[in-house]
Amino acid sequence: MRLPDHVTLTPVDPEPGDDGRRNGAVLLDERTGRYHHLNPTAHLIVAGLLEGATQAEAAERLATAYPDAAARADSDTGELISHLTRAGLLEWR
Repeated sequence: MRLPDHVTLTPVDPEPGDDGRRNGAVLLDERTGRYHHLNPTAHLIVAGLLEGATQAEAAERLATAYPDAAARADSDTGELISHLTRAGLLEWR
């Protein structure tokens, strides 16, 4: 997956030595000027997808990071992808 040309991703308050995912991120739709906040969980999923992970791999990363919610990782990942693609904030390569 990739970000469309009109969308930018910016980590929120990254800390030194942090991979930028601890505090989430914002997506800016430059066509509308609207910001969309990604909580740390959503940022983990999106970052994985942008790095080339498949939906299943992104869900596995989520399950590993949040073992108590592992049963929901597949559905949560799919729902996030659907929401962001419908909003024009994420697209298939």
